[in-house]
Amino acid sequence: MDAQTFLQQYGFLVWIVILVGSFWLLFIRPQQQRARRHQELVKSLKSGDEVVTIGGMYGKIKSVSDDKVTLTIAKGVDVEMSKTAIARNLSKSKQQ
Repeated sequence: MDAQTFLQQYGFLVWIVILVGSFWLLFIRPQQQRARRHQELVKSLKSGDEVVTIGGMYGKIKSVSDDKVTLTIAKGVDVEMSKTAIARNLSKSKQQ
């Protein structure tokens, strides 16, 4: 079987494999990496960290439980929210 016969028989299949591989590299893999980094962020949260929520609120973590954090966003104003609502840890940014 020469190259031309191979391409005639399996050319379409080769293009499908290339297309699926490209989609995986361009879309799926980066999303998995972002999800992994966010999971690590959520696991590393501790009291005293300054954070930003996905809603854009800045605050300092007062307490951490299994799936919730309590943020102090102003003097005497504490807000309880899900750990997954934290977008960034500003304390880590300052240390680096």
